[in-house]
Amino acid sequence: MMYYSKKLKEMSNAVRSAALQSIISARSGHVGIALGAADIVSDIFANFLRRGTDRFVLSAGHGSALLYAVLHLAGYELPPLNSFRKVGGLPGHPEFGIPGVFATTGPLGQGIGNAAGLALAAKLRKGDGRVYCLCSDGDLMEGVAQESIAFAGRYKLNNLILIWDDNGISIDGAALTDIDVPTRMEAAGWHVMSIDGHDFEQITDALEDAGDCDMPVFIQAKTTLGRGSSAAGTPRAHGLGLDMAELERLASEFETEKGISLWGQVAAASKNGGSDIQAWTTPDVSGLEMTWDAGVAVSTRELSGRFLEKLMGRGGDLIVGSADLGGSTNVKGAFTHDIMPGEFIGNYINYGVREHAMGAVMNGLAAAGMRPVGATFLAFSDYMRPSIRLAALSGLPVTYVFTHDSIAVGEDGPTHQPIEQLPSLRLMPNLNVFRPCNGAEIAFAWTYAMSDTACPSCIVLSRQKVMQIAAPEDADLSRGAYIIKPASGRRVRATIVATGAEVPLAVSVAGILGDDIQVVSMPCVSIFRAQSDEYKKKILRGYVVAIEAAAATPWFEFADAVVGIDEFGISGDGASVYARCGFDAETIARQIKDSLDK
Repeated sequence: MMYYSKKLKEMSNAVRSAALQSIISARSGHVGIALGAADIVSDIFANFLRRGTDRFVLSAGHGSALLYAVLHLAGYELPPLNSFRKVGGLPGHPEFGIPGVFATTGPLGQGIGNAAGLALAAKLRKGDGRVYCLCSDGDLMEGVAQESIAFAGRYKLNNLILIWDDNGISIDGAALTDIDVPTRMEAAGWHVMSIDGHDFEQITDALEDAGDCDMPVFIQAKTTLGRGSSAAGTPRAHGLGLDMAELERLASEFETEKGISLWGQVAAASKNGGSDIQAWTTPDVSGLEMTWDAGVAVSTRELSGRFLEKLMGRGGDLIVGSADLGGSTNVKGAFTHDIMPGEFIGNYINYGVREHAMGAVMNGLAAAGMRPVGATFLAFSDYMRPSIRLAALSGLPVTYVFTHDSIAVGEDGPTHQPIEQLPSLRLMPNLNVFRPCNGAEIAFAWTYAMSDTACPSCIVLSRQKVMQIAAPEDADLSRGAYIIKPASGRRVRATIVATGAEVPLAVSVAGILGDDIQVVSMPCVSIFRAQSDEYKKKILRGYVVAIEAAAATPWFEFADAVVGIDEFGISGDGASVYARCGFDAETIARQIKDSLDK
């Protein structure tokens, strides 16, 4: 059944009251959007959102009290509203996994990209699911939002409805949306409507019309921030700018038993809806072998591409893409087929030069139960850092392929030579970072990433050729580190630890220093860190030296000395840059020998 103006007014006031009660309990939260956007959100949930089929994303995540209020009234099984912003209760900003919450939002702009990913997933699955996304002035100022808007327009995601809570207010004063937003949206390939965000007839008509478009829909909804309060239409209404007495009075005035009863009807009708969260499937990696030859020099990006080719078609809703670097990162080839605008057949997404959008869209795809893989150069991972962080926080099994992983990129110069990216990614909680050195480690990295459904993974790869060194038959890669070159005798004077492309260099150094030097390859620091102290002591013996073409400091967790790079690189061929930065076997061997001889 449809609810119209008179009933919707009661229902939206019930939402306002519930949201205010949460804020009062927490003595913290954002009042303005709860009062200003309640009419829009109530109409969506009462009349349009099909539970289990459609999705709602609150990109303006600071309005979490509003979202929790409408979810509670609509029958979602949430923690108590009075647990808002309290330990163990409803978090201060929406987090993926709470019933009815399909995107972790708060960092503005991210939700728009997530919504585009959710919409794309629905298209790829040939479903009729729609995605409703409420955004703020601040969302539209963010670069990730503009990239995601362009992405959605290009792919003609006509199941995406973006509603702009256009209240004209920012925290510091007037909203800084200085451009003509509707014109810009039209230029990006969106159908644009403008409405009064407090007029239920206009809201309902716009949402109905949105279902008949062949392009994504943008609804500019003019609203009043903090509507009904003494601070209405001013920056003071944004956060907790009202005293408790006024908040309590407003909560009481908006409280309506009729509204609560009407929401009970919505809740009862939605109980037969489908699942809110779709479980992830794992590609079948059984019997999947990696072909590679020891003693042959080949880039790890090439080996990764070979394995990915084998992995495609193994199920698990695997979808691959890149930021216009598919060929360079080896995630695109004869095994991929481009998804075209309005034609949702294929397995490869060309995001364009939009790392911001790629990261956010991938999170939306993962939240819909798909297994997205996205690729770019390691130095450019910084563009998508907020999205990676949210994937880790949300436990989304996203896989990032980052190539061109060191100063060996060479001629491209220091702008393309990552120094700090690798260790900084390893610092992020709940993120696996793999830097493999050979085909076996690449197979391990991909298999682990595909099997882990609670953690995103980065697979970091070289552009330059890397001499392939076989691991001993008893090597246990699952522990994150293993002895790839044992010492010949019982005594181990020193252990050299290395990752990725520096492993062959470490083996060469050990060859110079003598038979009592062993080499450990550590493809995944976080997995190794989780091992027992007994295992760590077993393989990290004697004087421990770490070698990696990246910032040195983090390696002192395991090493007595580190050969790293704590300055930006230089332009030149890869071998020369390595040598200029002290990454040649003779130089490193001499340094280690001097330390051992002291």
